[in-house]
This record gives sequence, C-alpha cells and structure tokens, in this order.
Amino acid sequence: MSGDVAVVGTGMHPWGKWGKNFVGYGLTAAREALAEAGLSWRDVQYVAGADTIRNGYPGFIAGATFAQALGWSGARVSSSYAACASGAQAIANARAQILAGLADVALVVGADAAPKGFFAPVGGDRPDDPDWLRFRLLGATNPLYFALAARRRMALYGSTPEDFALVKVKNARHGAANPNARYRKETTVAEVLESPVVASPLHLMDICATSDGGAALVLTSVEFARSRGLARPVRIAGLSTVTPTFPKTVIDLPDFATDAAMTVPEPARPFRAALAYAAYEEAGIGPSDVSVAEVYDLSTALELDWMEDIGLCAPGEAESLLRAGETTIGGRIPVNPSGGLASFGEAVPAQAIAQICELTRQLRHRSGPRQVPSPNTAIAVNQGLFGHGSATLLTH
Repeated sequence: MSGDVAVVGTGMHPWGKWGKNFVGYGLTAAREALAEAGLSWRDVQYVAGADTIRNGYPGFIAGATFAQALGWSGARVSSSYAACASGAQAIANARAQILAGLADVALVVGADAAPKGFFAPVGGDRPDDPDWLRFRLLGATNPLYFALAARRRMALYGSTPEDFALVKVKNARHGAANPNARYRKETTVAEVLESPVVASPLHLMDICATSDGGAALVLTSVEFARSRGLARPVRIAGLSTVTPTFPKTVIDLPDFATDAAMTVPEPARPFRAALAYAAYEEAGIGPSDVSVAEVYDLSTALELDWMEDIGLCAPGEAESLLRAGETTIGGRIPVNPSGGLASFGEAVPAQAIAQICELTRQLRHRSGPRQVPSPNTAIAVNQGLFGHGSATLLTH
C-alpha cells in the first residue's frame, strides 16, 4: 500500500451566523463531499468527527452525531477535540485507519455553531483548568494573546500596524471571490487602522471573528482512488501533529508563563516551525517545494509569524514578501488564497478541514477567480490549545 492517502471529495457549508444547529452544517458539507467523490454514505467505512465544545453532548461526540444523522451504517467512528486543531486530528485519525488497512473510504466532518463575539470560557467553575484561570484571574481573552504575539513581532523585527493591516487587505481581496467566505468585501489599510483597537496594537479588523460553518473530506487509499479512475488524485503526503519540545520559550494560549531555559537548551525549532518541518521530513520535501499555503491567521500579525515558521522566508522577512505582492494570488507563494480566517471567521472544528478543502481545490484547478497558477504542492498549518497543532502537506 502507498504511504499516501487520497483526497477524493471536499464539501463546505458557507460560513456565517446562521442561527441553526451545527449538525445541519456538517451534513451539508458531508453530502457535498460524498457527491464530489461519486460515493454514497454506505461506501464509508470510517467516520472521523471533529468536536465542538459549545453545542452540548452531540458536539462532544461529533463523529457519532454525524454518523447517526446520516443513518447508522455500522461504520467505525471516532471523535476528536484539539481546539483549533480538532479538524486536523480528525484527518490524522482517518488517515491512520486507511494506512493501517482498516478502511478504504473515510469521511471527515467538522462543524460549529459559535456564540456571538469573542470566545468566553466554557461554563462552570474549574479552578484547576488553566484555560478557565486565564480568563478569571488575568482577564486574558484570546485577543490579548494575539496582541502579545504582535508586540513581540514589533519588538523583534520592527513590524508596524500598517504591515498588519496589509495582511487584512490581501486576505479580504482573496475572500471577496470566495462563495463560502463570511466576509466578502475588500478593504483598505485606512479602514483597518480606523477600526476600534481591541488589544493594542491590534484593531478589530486585525482579529478573526467567530462563525458558524461546516467542512468535510472524503479520504481513500490511493489504490481505491485509482480503481475509481483517479489516476493522479490529490494526496496527503505528510501530516504532523507533534507537541512542543521542552523548554517552550514563547507564550501561547492559554499559558501564564513560558518554560525556564536556564538548564536545558532551547530546541532547534520552536513549536510552530517544528510542526511544519516534521511534515516536510515525512513527505521528503522542503519549503522551497511549496506552491501555496493556508495558515492560521487568528490575527493579521500571526499570519506573518506563520510564513516564517513554515520556511517561506527567514525570520523578519515576511513583511517584505507581503509588501512585494509575493503572497497574493499571482505572486510567488500565495498565502491564504481562501481569504483565511480574516474572511471566514473561526468555526473551530471545521477550520482545519476547510483549509484542506481549499488546497485540494487549488491543486485540482477548481478555484475559479482565486486560482493559484500551476500549484503542485500545498501546506496547511494551524495551532490549537495545550500543545496541539498540525501541518498537512498535499501534492498532486
């Protein structure tokens, strides 16, 4: 059996604030993915659900929830939660089942119905939960952490609010042409800088919203895909979900502090870079092979950090690529041709799956006005809580 897994179907429910149950968003995406693959629900042998924690028990056991909604079929099932990396964990589970020979066809589904405004702590008193404590003791909302990262970048590399605003301008331009995006309006640097400051130096338009949405993938063995006439399917060539290596010296959600590095040397690569390079090593390729990237732009500043973490440029050079137009569609290395979180807002368990939907369509040359010229290798990266994250490499 090949060491790769084929992506034969993609599906999405448009992002927005629809006020409906998350299950319906997932079903829409799943049915679209199955239809694109030319398969029926009864062909699916494994269902991997990405969990949502704000929609009661059905969200905690998303795999079974979607399997029941589609009709109990006896398929194997799993449910995964890793915050923003939940969708990637579900993809990793499905891939492992296929590579182990336990299934030829797997369905991956993630969907969310998000509350209005920035995320608040999940209900209840949990004084031993760091995520609860950072809200209650520090008042440290997600935008505060995004702002800390932005301030760090400004101190290290001289980044400016105008640089951050340019990221939003680029992603808004991409998202304006994406029918699944929630925000489909272009903007200007001035409009970004005139939007309210949420956590200095970040303005409201620098930070992603919270959204409803759903995404799904049909994964198969390469042999199965070829048996269905797909001679050159899009393939998952590498998928990394490595944890940080001690000492972790850059603060992340929901940390109160970094690890001490007094007696143990820092790792060769920080966490986000380690995610990407583990996937590169598995796939046997490097950053110079990448044609297009989807990175997790929870804020505009974080997109610049990710560009360096995945090796598109050296530390401190992301702004130069951005200003030269290298990261826009038509540039040397387009970043977030979907419009990114800036255009979608975050539907937590669906977002990493949506990244793979976008990149699969790019590699198939099915992205319409957002099409990246001649892509052959793509990378998607994201980061969740408590040492979760992922990097996925696709080839065609």
